Amino acid sequence: MPVKFPSAEEQQTLIIGTGIAGLMTALSLAPHPVILVSKGALGKQSSSCWAQGGISAAISPEDSADLHMQDTLAVSGGIADGDIVDLVTKNGADRIETLRGLGVIFDKDGEALSLRKEAAHSHRRVVHANGDSTGKEIMRALSEQVLNSSHITLIEHSEAIDLIVHLGSVQGANIIRSGIAKTIRARAVVLATGGIGQVYSATTNPTAASGDGLAMAARAGAKLQDMEFVQFHPTAINVERSPLPLATEALRGEGALLVNDKGERFMVDEHLQAELAPRDTVARGIWQQIKQGHTCYLDTRQSVGSDFAKFFPTVFGHCTDHNIDPEREMIPVIPAAHYHMGGVATDSRGRTSLKGLWACGEVACTGLHGANRLASNSLLEAAVFAPLVAKDIIQQFPQPMLQPLPVELPTIYVETNAETAAIEQLQHLNYQYIGLCRDETGMLKLLDHLSQIEKRFPEKSPRLTNLLTCSLLIAMAALRRRESRGGHYRLDFPNIHSDFEQSVQVTFQECRRDQQLLSIPLAS
Repeated sequence: MPVKFPSAEEQQTLIIGTGIAGLMTALSLAPHPVILVSKGALGKQSSSCWAQGGISAAISPEDSADLHMQDTLAVSGGIADGDIVDLVTKNGADRIETLRGLGVIFDKDGEALSLRKEAAHSHRRVVHANGDSTGKEIMRALSEQVLNSSHITLIEHSEAIDLIVHLGSVQGANIIRSGIAKTIRARAVVLATGGIGQVYSATTNPTAASGDGLAMAARAGAKLQDMEFVQFHPTAINVERSPLPLATEALRGEGALLVNDKGERFMVDEHLQAELAPRDTVARGIWQQIKQGHTCYLDTRQSVGSDFAKFFPTVFGHCTDHNIDPEREMIPVIPAAHYHMGGVATDSRGRTSLKGLWACGEVACTGLHGANRLASNSLLEAAVFAPLVAKDIIQQFPQPMLQPLPVELPTIYVETNAETAAIEQLQHLNYQYIGLCRDETGMLKLLDHLSQIEKRFPEKSPRLTNLLTCSLLIAMAALRRRESRGGHYRLDFPNIHSDFEQSVQVTFQECRRDQQLLSIPLAS
C-alpha cells in the first residue's frame, strides 16, 4: 500500500532517522502528528540496533549522578559542557525507568537491575539487555510502540537528501522514495540520523551511517561543533567484513586482556588503567602496535572462558561466524570508527542554530562528550534529550501556518560504479589521514584529493555528496586544532595546549572557503 504524504496543514513534525533518538522523540510528541522517515526498514539499519555496551546511569546506592558527572568530565579532555553533563547524568535513572515503562527488558540480578562496569567508569552503572544486545532490545520495544501509535506516520525505505530552508527557517526536507523525489513540509524538523562511521574504511557502524543529517544541516548553514573528535572503538574484530563486528567494551570490564602476537600486555605501559583506560588511549595503543607490525588480540579465555556464549551471545556469534572460538582462542582486534563526539551544535533543548531545526542523538553535539565519550553515555544522551526535544517543539505550537513555497524537486543522481570506487578510496584515505592519528601534511593531501573528486564528479549521488561534506568538515576542524586532545591526536602537535581549552564551532561555508585557500596541488 503506498504511503500517503500529508500536506503541510496535516503535519507538524518531521523526524528523520529511526534509531533510539528518533523513536523516543516521536513517541514523546504524542498526540501531536509526526512524520517519521526511516532510511531502511524500521529497526534494521540504525547504529542503535548494534549497540552492545548498554546505557550508563547512576542507580546503585554506592553511586550518584555527581560521581557519574565526574567520570564523564574526566575523559572529556576538559571541554565538555558542565551544565549539559549535569543535566544528562541527573536524568539517567529516570530515563532507565522510562524505557522500562516502554517495554524494554533489562538484565537483572535477582530483583535489581544488573550493573556492569566499563572503561573509565568509577562504579558499576551500565545496564544491559540480553548481555550484549542492549540496543537491539531497546529498538524492539520502541519499534513496537511506534507501530502502535496513531499519531505517527512511518515512511520506510526513504532517504532525506536536503533540508528546505525558507526565510532563515527550516520548513521540511526533500526525500527520495522508490527512486522518486518527494517534498515533506513541516513546521518542525528533527534530525536523528546517527553518525558518520561510513566516512572511514574501518568502522563498526552500519552502512546507513554516512553522515546524511550532519551533511544536510551543514549545507543548510547550521553551526557545527567539535567535528574533529571521532572516537575509534579499540576492539573491532579484525576479520574480512564491512562493517566490522564489535567486541564490546564490557569484555574488558570483565577482565579480558589486550596482548600482541608476542603475548605482551602492551597497555600496561601505556596507562595506569591498562585495558580499562579511556577508549582513545586504548585505540592508539593498539594502533601503534599494528604500525610496528604486530597483530593485536583480546584474550578472554581466563576472564570469561566457558561463560562467553551465555553472557556475550552477540560477540560469540560474530566470532563463530568467522571460525573463532573465543572460549579457547584469542580474538584479533583493530581500532575502527565507532562514534562521533561532534555534530550539529545544539543547546539544552536540542535546538540548532537554524529556526525550525532540532537535532538529537549522535548527529547532535550537545557538549556532553567533549573530546572523548565515556563508555555507554551515547544511548543515555539520546534517551535524555529525546523527551526534551519533544517538549520544546510542543511548547512552540501553535505556530503560524507555513507560507506557500514553490519547491523545485532535486535531480536524483544514482551512484555509478566509478563513484563507488571513489568512495572506497576516500574511505581508506580518511582512515589514513583523519583517523586515529593526523598531521598537517596528510590532511592537506586529503583536502587536495577532495578537490579532485569534486572536479571528477560535478554531479554526484547523495552518498558521495554527504561523505565529501563530512570529510571536509572533519579535516578542516582537525587542521585548526593544533594540539592533541581526546579523540583528536596530532602527530605534529602531540601535546595538549591551553589555547584550545574550548569547543569550536564552524560552518560548512567557512570550511569551503578555507579549503579553497589551503587545497594547493601537491607534488606527487
